[in-house]
Amino acid sequence: MSILAIDAGTTGVTALIVTSDGSVASRGYSEFSQYFPRSGWVEQLPEGIWQATLAACAQALQAQDAARAVSCIGITNQRETAVVWDRATLSAPHRAIVWQDRRTTALCAELRDAGHEDRVAALTGLRLDPYFTATKLTWLSRHDAALWAGVTDGELALGTVDSYLIARLTGGRRHVTDASNASRTLLFDISAGQWSAELCDLFGVPPHALPEVTPSSGVIGHTDPEAFLGLSVPIAGVAGDQQAALFGQACFRPGAAKCTYGTGSFVLANTGPRIVRSLAGLLSTVAWMDGDGTLTYALEGSVFVTGAAIQWLRDGLGLLENAADSEDLARSVPDSGGVVFVPALTGLGAPDWDPDARGAIFGLTRGTTRAHLARATLEAIAFEVRDVIDVMTAEAVGAVADAGPAGTGDPAALRVDGGAAANNLLMQLQADQLQVPVERPVVAETTALGAAFLAGLATGQWSSTDELAATWKLDRRFDPGQRDESTHGRWREAVRRSLGWAAAGSG
Repeated sequence: MSILAIDAGTTGVTALIVTSDGSVASRGYSEFSQYFPRSGWVEQLPEGIWQATLAACAQALQAQDAARAVSCIGITNQRETAVVWDRATLSAPHRAIVWQDRRTTALCAELRDAGHEDRVAALTGLRLDPYFTATKLTWLSRHDAALWAGVTDGELALGTVDSYLIARLTGGRRHVTDASNASRTLLFDISAGQWSAELCDLFGVPPHALPEVTPSSGVIGHTDPEAFLGLSVPIAGVAGDQQAALFGQACFRPGAAKCTYGTGSFVLANTGPRIVRSLAGLLSTVAWMDGDGTLTYALEGSVFVTGAAIQWLRDGLGLLENAADSEDLARSVPDSGGVVFVPALTGLGAPDWDPDARGAIFGLTRGTTRAHLARATLEAIAFEVRDVIDVMTAEAVGAVADAGPAGTGDPAALRVDGGAAANNLLMQLQADQLQVPVERPVVAETTALGAAFLAGLATGQWSSTDELAATWKLDRRFDPGQRDESTHGRWREAVRRSLGWAAAGSG
């Protein structure tokens, strides 16, 4: 038997058929449109996400007998994106407001100035930032009275991408989310493991509109064959994409960590049953909830723009034919020629957390070429991830500090995945900057793999996390070379100069 894993990412949906040995038998992929109605706004059509899900799954299931062999479904998804839909028709009266959207910057400042941030952080492990879901919902309540009336009277449901897809997959029968996704909304008490009435009141979100919180591993419903490709199978695993990647990388013990290089980059370290509180800009979050309700936590550093910076070189500047060209182009020069690129295209996440930061390029000369800019972009990604892991190490927090960045023994290693992890130059630059080995697995699509693992555990495909860990296979290990501290120093100075640019009236 096999598992259908659905990975609903920020720009498209990937579907994998995962077998019992953890390998990928087939895959499908379908993109959906992004909308940018104003500066700093990012939206998607929920129907577009659903149609991409159907297309990707149909493609993955095209192999003979694949559909008949599917025993269950696992779902992972872009987190924090706010979705509203009609409970009866499942249509969406408003575009989804994407996690990258910055329209609630002023609202976050308003709440911060009113003295709410410390309490919000104590309950959620997060901070007041437009990144998270709750302020997007508050914004909708203030700007679309008719829509919000439907929310308050129960006609419309609120949720994130996972809960929306589950509603569509089950023909509207289930309105649920898992604890990992709930923990990213600013509405979830991560200590109590439930929605917080206090936070719902603060953000003006009616609790009855929110989904039921369920374990990340466990049967939560069955697909409706009339809605989903004729299939009636259990949905048995759900997790936000970064937590799913942590699970898919077999980071099951405290201290184990991974970095996913996607649109942004996300470093997560397993902290076990302990909530580790960061004093330097990292987030405390739920990693997953077991079937018995036991919570495992993680410490997270979220970098908003990494792979998206390479896409910008391709689409915004026309410097690349495709994203993969960035490696050969960057290798054509020995260094960046003094160019430093701060890809704060949607503000800065951890550890600087400045929604008013803007992208900046320093050090341009007459001798600067597109190759120098490509190399500076790869260096920026490595610097951003280093900054997060430097904070994790400097804080010396419990099991994370004891085990090193990845908790894989001596020497420590960082496990990596995501599209940009295929860039060998970037991975070597990352190892050099971290001064620890970087390990890339054979299956790089670990977000979808984690969703499959969660579903397979729930349905008996695998008996334990030890059995799952045995399926992890190394593709390539990048050992660190010499680190030039001066380049990182120039990077930190460039970041400092980019801070607050939009607030200064120049962005």
